Amino acid sequence: MSAHGVLYVHSAPPALCPHIEWAVAGIVGAHVGMPWVGQPAAPGSLRAELAWHARPGTAGAIASALAGWNRLRFEVTEDSSPGCDGVRHCYTPDLGIFSAVTAANGDIVVPENRLRAVVTMAARAGAASLEDELGKLLGTAWDNELEPFRRAADGAPVRWLNATG
Repeated sequence: MSAHGVLYVHSAPPALCPHIEWAVAGIVGAHVGMPWVGQPAAPGSLRAELAWHARPGTAGAIASALAGWNRLRFEVTEDSSPGCDGVRHCYTPDLGIFSAVTAANGDIVVPENRLRAVVTMAARAGAASLEDELGKLLGTAWDNELEPFRRAADGAPVRWLNATG
């Protein structure tokens, strides 16, 4: 069984770029050379995109390997595959990691029990709390922080990687 997705490194210090490639290569089991370009939203930083094809769970492994690295901003997605939901992981130095299940169109899917808990808690705390808690479930703070980096990447090249074995 295989899955595919994309790693978006939105900003990284140049010295960190080879370490990112080595970490991802160790996870996918294939050489990784990413097309690094300047990131206008963070002068002095670089950005790159890598489409990957490997085993299910690869997005989570990549996110775990890269989370916590200083001055790194990234997203990694994995499309759904037989028996596995799609997923999106986002990371920023200020906010840490955010992970969510995604639908086929990329929308975030909120599990029923998490939604029930938020509605119950908000009923006790008030409507403003409901909006805040739904924002947390949907990763609104991560989207707000990453959006300028996403926009700066319009028209950037994407490299495809297929793992062997």
